[in-house]
Amino acid sequence: MKKTVLPIVSLLAVAACTPTLTRFERTLGSNDSATAALAQWCAAQRISSPAQIVAETDREANEPATPAIRAALGVGADEPLAFRHVRLRCGGAVLSDAKNWYVPAQLTPAMNTALETTRTPFGTVVRPLGFRRERLTSQHGRAKECPSGTVLSHKAVLRVANGRAISLVIECYTRANLAKEAF
Repeated sequence: MKKTVLPIVSLLAVAACTPTLTRFERTLGSNDSATAALAQWCAAQRISSPAQIVAETDREANEPATPAIRAALGVGADEPLAFRHVRLRCGGAVLSDAKNWYVPAQLTPAMNTALETTRTPFGTVVRPLGFRRERLTSQHGRAKECPSGTVLSHKAVLRVANGRAISLVIECYTRANLAKEAF
């Protein structure tokens, strides 16, 4: 009985937050950078002041790229890819749990070093490249790649002006994004 009740309770909680979730989705949709969108959202919802997004990186994480990921990035089996698993925080709140496969050869050496050694979010590091987001999937609730507590799931490819993909990201947005108004 509990297994049946818990998902229904979670769905009801998300449904109760629909106006906030809709505003959150609009904020994400109006930005090519999820990092910039989360900073705007954090400030608007007063989740933390200052509204600074920090990447808490799981340095032990390593997920090999599947053929589907390589195809989405337009790279062959021999092209080196890097992987970064982060939790994006604003103050004490984790707003997103994200997995990111990226093409180091498409970034500058300084960008690669920053991604390997700092808590700076990917979107902030690669902002000078002027990338555009191509959303592949979006769903309310948890996608299979996301942890429990996910209220919104996205998969996207980031492309630079010449159309080359630099990153494929799976973003799992948490309830903390809805907390100020809904919980």
